[in-house]
Amino acid sequence: MNIILKNGDTLSLDAGATALTAAQSISEGLARASVAAKINGRLCDLTAPLCEGDHLELVTLKDKEGLEVYRHTCAHVLAQALKTVYPTCKLAIGPVIENGFYYDVDFKTPITMEDFSKVEAEMKKIIKSNLPIERFTLSRDDAIALMSKFHENYKVELIQDLPADEEISFYKQGAFTDLCRGPHLPSTGKIKAFKLVSIAGAYWRGDEKKKMLTRIYGTAFAKKEEMDEYFEMLEEAKKRDHIKLGKELKLFALMNEGKGFPFFLPNGMVLKNTLIEYWRQIHRREGYVEVQTPMIMTRTLWENSGHWDHYKDNMYTTKIDGEDCAVKPMNCPGGMLVYKTAPHSYKDLPIRMGELGLVHRHEKSGQLHGLMRVRCFTQDDAHIFMLPEQIEEEIKGVVRIIDEVYKLFGFKYHVELSTRPEDSMGSDEDWQAATDALKLALDDIGLEYVINEGDGAFYGPKIDFHLEDSIKRTWQCGTIQLDFQMPQRFDLEYVGEDGQKHRPIMIHRVVFGSIERFIGILIEHFAGKFPVWLSPEQVKVLPVTDRAAEYAERLVSEMAAIGIRASADLRKEKIGRKILDAELEKVPYKLIVGDKEVENGTVSVRRRGEGDIGAMAKEDFFALVKEENDTKKIF
Repeated sequence: MNIILKNGDTLSLDAGATALTAAQSISEGLARASVAAKINGRLCDLTAPLCEGDHLELVTLKDKEGLEVYRHTCAHVLAQALKTVYPTCKLAIGPVIENGFYYDVDFKTPITMEDFSKVEAEMKKIIKSNLPIERFTLSRDDAIALMSKFHENYKVELIQDLPADEEISFYKQGAFTDLCRGPHLPSTGKIKAFKLVSIAGAYWRGDEKKKMLTRIYGTAFAKKEEMDEYFEMLEEAKKRDHIKLGKELKLFALMNEGKGFPFFLPNGMVLKNTLIEYWRQIHRREGYVEVQTPMIMTRTLWENSGHWDHYKDNMYTTKIDGEDCAVKPMNCPGGMLVYKTAPHSYKDLPIRMGELGLVHRHEKSGQLHGLMRVRCFTQDDAHIFMLPEQIEEEIKGVVRIIDEVYKLFGFKYHVELSTRPEDSMGSDEDWQAATDALKLALDDIGLEYVINEGDGAFYGPKIDFHLEDSIKRTWQCGTIQLDFQMPQRFDLEYVGEDGQKHRPIMIHRVVFGSIERFIGILIEHFAGKFPVWLSPEQVKVLPVTDRAAEYAERLVSEMAAIGIRASADLRKEKIGRKILDAELEKVPYKLIVGDKEVENGTVSVRRRGEGDIGAMAKEDFFALVKEENDTKKIF
């Protein structure tokens, strides 16, 4: 029989061949490196049989799916070790997560992280034994009987909830068997580097009315060196933690009186307003107008937009004059109403309408985290109303802005195209047209992207931008959503060249995403050492003597007059102490001034990270800072 490889080549194999057979026929090296296969796009075990005309892609640990298979097998090795060390424990579920895996377990006697060493020792024995991992299927009744025999009541419940016609598969390694869809590694010996990292509580099936289980987290990598790098990154991330730095640098506060609602302090407001002014600067340049819509609007508006049906659990509601209302979780419906305040011609389009809108979303308390996950945030929204033929150029324009902004901060990024979710509104035709339009624009730009199936907004597909920070973590920030639905639901119109009324197409887009979250990312990206233009305080003047204090205050006034943010440390402290404190505050420039500087009208300059860079005329220093401020230089 013939199968088709990823590169389009045809490979001839004997009938009954498997994916592993195919790999071996290409090269033994490829067979050793392969951990799974994609057959006609479906991820499978290497033992999966092939049929005439199948499309085959061999998966290695260099592939994302390969690492997921690897980590999934680690979860099974963890489960087998736990059943060996704690025979009375009951297994629940053990999925893959980013950089690792976890397993939820019901223990008779609670365990702690101090018990991890004996569990890891047992896992190493299982890996060293290089147990073959074999898949088999059972009927529904036989599957329930098998799991009942092992007293695995959580597995029995899972099987009972599966569709009656679904194939029920298991994986066996040595004496251990687990319910699982798979796929898995060919054997346990393929695992090279793993570690158990933490323990937490988790309700069975996420239902707080059900039993609290013990969740054991682990991480696994293809090589020990990669795992070591990961833990080094985690240590660096702890040092950069935006909650810790936000407190130290007096940027924001988190208080019990407003859980999920951050308090921005004076330094934080300088940073936030600087970002907003930059946002306004580039949007004025790109032909956007700015609007502001109400924070609370009536239930009928949210019913019309679809949010009441699709998003109500995340909305805060109230009554005003006896009428149901909601605090806005998104700016878009208000933008629709602004569009409708005046008639429009095809000559008016595109209309690029920006809004820095404060939105509120009811996030669960356990999901709140600093500025990264909050209950209110400023969304740097924009809605572009356009003709169908303008879609591609408008998307290109938004991509250009996002690219410019991310590169300014030193971020790399990758792109995902998110398609129709299960909970969506609109016709198949509209969704297909919108998705095709986004694909066409991305292909025409030449921007590489991956498809993220089913993760679009409920009203349209979207392009998501995932930026990479200085320690190689990724964050989803920018997004471009193409929407055929809201213009219909709000009956938006324009008069076309033919004199008839038509429906505009609409783009929703954000660049920062949430300004609060973006600030959190920036704090960690720069480790609090902001470039000059973003620093809440750009210059600290440190007089050596009381005689230089007046000169220090005069320097601060002169800098304020030309837009440089500065202050003077007039405390009765030694200069060494003042320098150290300014370093801890991560101020970009320190000016040491004494009698000599007063006499000559100079300043002795210390630059953050470099130390003393010498003396210069105060005017030259002002020009240096102004240039860095104006060009938004990052050093």
